[in-house]
Amino acid sequence: MPFTPTDYRPYDFANRRHIGPSPAEMADMFATLNVADLDALIDETVPKSIRQAEPLDFGKARSEREMLFQMRLTAAKNTVLRSLLGQGYHGTVTPPVIQRNILENPAWYTAYTPYQPEISQGRLEALLNYQTMISDLTGLEVAGASLLDEATACAEAMTMAQRVAKSKARAFFIDAACHPQNIAVMKTRAEPLGIEVIVGDPAGLEPEKVFGAIFQYPGTNGEIRDFTPEIAALHAANAIGIVAADPLMLTLLKEPGAMGADIAVGSTQRFGVPMAYGGPHAAYLACHDSHKRAMPGRLVGVSIDARGNKAYRLALQTREQHIRREKATSNVCTAQALLAVMASFYAVFHGPEGLKAIAQRIHRKTARLAAKLEAAGYLIEPEHYFDTITVEVGHLQKGIILAALKEGVNLRPVGKTKIGITLDEATRSPTIEAVWRAFGVIAEDRDFESDYHCLPLDMARESAYLTHPVFHMNRAETEMMRYMRKLADRDLALDRAMIPLGSCTMKLNAAAEMIPVSWREFSMMHPLCPPDQAEGYHELIDDLMAKLCAITGYDAMSMQPNSGAQGEYAGLMTIRAYHKANGEAERDICLIPMSAHGTNPASAQMAGMKVVVVKTAPNGDIDVADFRARAEAAGSKLAACMITYPSTHGVFEETVREVCEITHAHGGQVYIDGANLNALVGLVKLGEIGGDVSHLNLHKTFAIPHGGGGPGMGPIGVKAHLAPHLPPNPFKGEAGAVSSAPYGSASILPISWAYILMMGGSGLTQATRVAILNANYIAKRLEGAFEVLYKGPTGRVAHECIIDLRPFDDSAGVTVEDVAKRLMDAGFHAPTMSWPVAGTLMIEPTESETKAELDRFCDAMLAIREEIRAIEEGRMDRANNPLKNAPHTTEDLVGEWDRPYSREQGCFPPGSFRVDKYWPPVNRVDNVYGDRNLVCICPPLESYTEAEAAE
Repeated sequence: MPFTPTDYRPYDFANRRHIGPSPAEMADMFATLNVADLDALIDETVPKSIRQAEPLDFGKARSEREMLFQMRLTAAKNTVLRSLLGQGYHGTVTPPVIQRNILENPAWYTAYTPYQPEISQGRLEALLNYQTMISDLTGLEVAGASLLDEATACAEAMTMAQRVAKSKARAFFIDAACHPQNIAVMKTRAEPLGIEVIVGDPAGLEPEKVFGAIFQYPGTNGEIRDFTPEIAALHAANAIGIVAADPLMLTLLKEPGAMGADIAVGSTQRFGVPMAYGGPHAAYLACHDSHKRAMPGRLVGVSIDARGNKAYRLALQTREQHIRREKATSNVCTAQALLAVMASFYAVFHGPEGLKAIAQRIHRKTARLAAKLEAAGYLIEPEHYFDTITVEVGHLQKGIILAALKEGVNLRPVGKTKIGITLDEATRSPTIEAVWRAFGVIAEDRDFESDYHCLPLDMARESAYLTHPVFHMNRAETEMMRYMRKLADRDLALDRAMIPLGSCTMKLNAAAEMIPVSWREFSMMHPLCPPDQAEGYHELIDDLMAKLCAITGYDAMSMQPNSGAQGEYAGLMTIRAYHKANGEAERDICLIPMSAHGTNPASAQMAGMKVVVVKTAPNGDIDVADFRARAEAAGSKLAACMITYPSTHGVFEETVREVCEITHAHGGQVYIDGANLNALVGLVKLGEIGGDVSHLNLHKTFAIPHGGGGPGMGPIGVKAHLAPHLPPNPFKGEAGAVSSAPYGSASILPISWAYILMMGGSGLTQATRVAILNANYIAKRLEGAFEVLYKGPTGRVAHECIIDLRPFDDSAGVTVEDVAKRLMDAGFHAPTMSWPVAGTLMIEPTESETKAELDRFCDAMLAIREEIRAIEEGRMDRANNPLKNAPHTTEDLVGEWDRPYSREQGCFPPGSFRVDKYWPPVNRVDNVYGDRNLVCICPPLESYTEAEAAE
């Protein structure tokens, strides 16, 4: 028999990587749905009136090897020099044990936000370590679980100060020594809220005229000042003092709490997180205990579980923007969890002695560098500094900077006659010698004996920090590796099971897409480096923006927003700027349906708009008659509407074009939330159905992982008329910028670019189609057992569906929380709970899940329905049953068992694995106890001893 080669190329087809169901499995699913094929299902689901005319065409889809080869060519166009540019960004050394076991580990980067604490104990402990680290270093009692970046943290601190200050002043003082990007973002945030910004020297501060002030410590050009007198004066005027502090410097010098600061903010980038051309990096915010309930973002607290064991959870204002909507104090609904975890492990790895030693070495190098320059006749400023000096060079500025470039070093111009130099952990002797040569100083960096220092001795830190045992553990790599593994094993991430969260699109983050993130050409770039050193980045970003425009039908993109909520805010601020430029600044009404994401009204309020809520029709759609009436009532004051498409209820509304036309007829702009873009790519273009601006969640639709609650990217696409009003470069210090860096979290953009390259136009479209298939398959399998709350005219759902659990509260005393916790016993993360409708579950399986996993989930849900039925029929106790006692832990396998159902039924429900079962580490967490007994730092050593004894 002649040899016939088999035509099998495993990576030619995108559907064998990102798309879960096989062709054979799809055929079975079509039979269940009673449709002939995928085309027929899409025709029944997506209105033909909004379908795009031409298919997406990005040429041939790349294989993994082809994509990585192209990525290598692109990365090679970036030139990585030693950047001593400072301005809030520093070279750092990521310990390999952290790089491999956290940054590059899907157990950490594929996890969801820890809203279900029982299956998030590992992440929560790591974030509690982060909070403890920040609290200790700043000298303030409470720290949050991270914010997006330093500039937005400064802006959040400003608005927080306004909330808690007793002063009635409307102005806010900004230290002129703040980093320009911090000033820019604070100006942006202040303007629509009516806050007057005063930028100046702290010596000229008039406390009675402001509700608060922020000081940079050290200043952007290296200045170190003790702000104790200024903060005391602010307090005398009932105002709030904020310090933006470098956390590494705080190991040596007086902490903000010792200065009397009410709030401290900053970035933990230099704690082992690469500069990454601007992000992602975890910012911090800490405050006095008395202000904790006004804090933005997430706060990890310590509580107990149903057995009285210690358990962690998110505390207080969790999902505040969804509860309070336009009355929310912030629209922050994400964080930088993965980067905060990295920073916390960096502190665990080095301990207080190690951090202090790193800080001392950095300062010693800086002082040694300055001493030789001063001896050569250069004027060094300031008198006291930590890691940054400013050198007066007169007309030699350009020549010295060019000479340094030839030496492979980037220096920062300051004004027209000065040069800024910032040293860091990664600076070595050859770099210092190169800087000397650029200045015309011939010397060798070999003097390690002399006592070089220019720190203000009267500001030496006196208090202890990082005293908790976790920061003093054995730092052998074996121990570190096991600690990271132990925490990872306490979590349930996408590497273990489907996470079927509606609207959050927890899809595959393919390994090939993640690989370039760690490459030095992407991770070690300073965001202020000369543009010609970042040609690869700009080629990648430009092509990604062009492809996103082609996908969405928009004309321009801004990659600056580094979260979905930031994208909402940026989009509304772009609309605001457009109206103002047209002489219609009075337009300030924003129409938002009741079903909208909670961040929508919060973002509108922050953008200075008045929210008018639009009713929802009985079928879940926007009530068009009510929308029209409210648009007419707004008239010439209508600024915008904010809608989500497909709707938040998981349906393709037939009236979307009509809603857009009504808005445009009254002079308003249409903001379409891009959270559900996973149901549109290749089928519908938002810019063609009436959208003027949308944010795109790259951490959802375009494969950037959620990281346990961040990083994210929320770039905005706009039609041509809005393009001139997109956010400007934050490094210029001008109002309008929304994030610290021009391209937000630039180093994770290669993930989305790689995803699009490997999927191609047809692969992206197929992913959308299969996402819709998977959601409809689940809805069909659960039909009869549960009511699917909203469907389209043909009985189909979009890429997600809402099932109604409210009837079971009356019939069996079973709540949506009971079902969510019971799913943990089967090894699943719960779907989205009680949103957008209280008492429901919103399920989104994504295209990445196989039919086997979908069936496992459906089997688990159907078994739960049978348990509910047993309660309804009196065959199971209403208060003591598997649902009320869920989740079950290994502790439930030992000791006495007095429950009226078997251990096997409790611990091994249908859908669960027998051998590879995931065990929640704690029983149900007591939320009320956690808020009444709020503890937000690591518990003392004895609590660990007690826990170990219990084990």
